[in-house]
Amino acid sequence: MVNGVTADYLDKDGCLHCGICGKRKQMKVNLMGFEHVVSCLCECEVKARQELDEKMQREEAQRLLYQRKSVGLRERRFWEWKFENDNGSNQKIIIARQYVENWTDMKRKNVGLLLMGPVGTGKSFFAGCIANALLEQGERVMMTNFSKILNEMTSYQADKNQIIQNLVDYPLLIIDDLGIERNSEFALEQVYNVIDSRYCKMLPLIVTTNLGLNEMKSTDLDTAHQRIYSRILEMCVPIYCGGEDKRKEEGTEKLVQVQSLITG
Repeated sequence: MVNGVTADYLDKDGCLHCGICGKRKQMKVNLMGFEHVVSCLCECEVKARQELDEKMQREEAQRLLYQRKSVGLRERRFWEWKFENDNGSNQKIIIARQYVENWTDMKRKNVGLLLMGPVGTGKSFFAGCIANALLEQGERVMMTNFSKILNEMTSYQADKNQIIQNLVDYPLLIIDDLGIERNSEFALEQVYNVIDSRYCKMLPLIVTTNLGLNEMKSTDLDTAHQRIYSRILEMCVPIYCGGEDKRKEEGTEKLVQVQSLITG
């Protein structure tokens, strides 16, 4: 034993054995009438190699996940919107879990979701949970909003058709905060082009919005808005995310924490 580790040893045939598992690390073979000593792996070495391979596979999986999230979740805050971070305040989150569990069928049947409700009721978190869960399963997902898409389209030498094609290529596209984008003729045309392109490709879409269902179905809307909302309602199942404004609740909790620190 050397420094607490059992040393390797030779057997009666002169072949090396592992001092830990006792298995051969060498063996004798006869090749063309001559005896040769060849190396082989003992159980310890086999296990060590398997563990190294598994570690490398985990690291590669993490690298690919980071790459998918860096591309698909443009805002870093989206990365934390995961099921394990849910505080239980939105009872509809079970629908998000079911959507992920049945993703193969959702994708095949082109089932999208329209997440509706007032500001701060967890719509974006709901969508982010779906995005993160699918990304962790190896799926490609894009979560963005039309303000960012339109800014990209109006940048120098932007190829609008290529930008739309890139968005269509994602198995799942999530549009956050529909309705905050500018309402110019160009903007509305591009919003429709993105949505309609996915409709034609039969690829699912998830949309979050502060707009109400009656607003989206109103006959008082202009033609541009009517055709955008009509297409979304064809593609997406409306889900109302009601409840209190989470942002106000979080702000109140932080205020209480600050006050306790000051008075404590």
